[in-house]
Amino acid sequence: MKLAAIDIGSNAVRCQISSVLNHHDKVLFKKVEYVRYAIRFGEDVFNTGYISEVKVDKFLKLLKAFQLLLDVHDVEHYMICATSAMRSSLNAPEIIKRVKDELGMEIQVIDGVLEADLINKVIFNYLDNRNYLHIDVGGGSTEFNIYVNRQKMDSQSFEQGSIRHKHGRDSEELWNSMRQWIEKNARKYHLSRAIGTGGNINKIYEIAGKTTGKPIFRKQIEEVAQKLAAMTMEERVTELLLNPDRADVIVPASEIYLSAMKWAKLESMIVPTVGLKDGMLYALYEQYHPERFEISKIS
Repeated sequence: MKLAAIDIGSNAVRCQISSVLNHHDKVLFKKVEYVRYAIRFGEDVFNTGYISEVKVDKFLKLLKAFQLLLDVHDVEHYMICATSAMRSSLNAPEIIKRVKDELGMEIQVIDGVLEADLINKVIFNYLDNRNYLHIDVGGGSTEFNIYVNRQKMDSQSFEQGSIRHKHGRDSEELWNSMRQWIEKNARKYHLSRAIGTGGNINKIYEIAGKTTGKPIFRKQIEEVAQKLAAMTMEERVTELLLNPDRADVIVPASEIYLSAMKWAKLESMIVPTVGLKDGMLYALYEQYHPERFEISKIS
């Protein structure tokens, strides 16, 4: 059986197709296809309020390509979710209707709470009995979750992300709100470690030369962020081989991760390299297979 998740973010659109395997009465998800395209809806929406017609046309072509990909892979079920940029776009209803009319595909525009809940489905498998602050930085929003003894105790979504921060579409009031929320919960739940998700922290983890499963320390994140800030865009692309759409937002994103860790007084972070798309696959499996086996991991 194959399932697919299409995640329409503020920076990129991602399509992941995974096989669902039953191994010793546990379900494993094995990625068989992954496509990422930097559509950058956030650059339009956070500056003008609308998604441009040029990007809408590209978006429809992209979804048509994904539709063909799902077809040749014989995908049984799929889910399409859109996050911050589509939530904020004034012409989102027309785009969603056009996608439905022309392609027969339904887009769910999800709020920050549901976005955090979907990511939670994946994060749970990487937790131990420590008290965690989960930080998920996207292009348009950042989600925080608090875990104590592998149980989610609280969560909050802020309309703050790497693209918004890069373009100065945030405010001192927003930063203060995030800080107050984190400091209050850090004291309340005695947080001891961070867990980070999102493409930028995955790349920082890779640049730092960390081994899978090992934590990265705040000082190491700071060192990578300082190294990146000292480089030109061209150097980030040619020397570190970053995609251009990653190279220009990775430093603003690092500032959000580091600020959150500093406010919570956390020195280390685990980076499981999973995200919303993986949570969507879990949700699909749960929806269509109520007799499901225990979900174990992704591969």
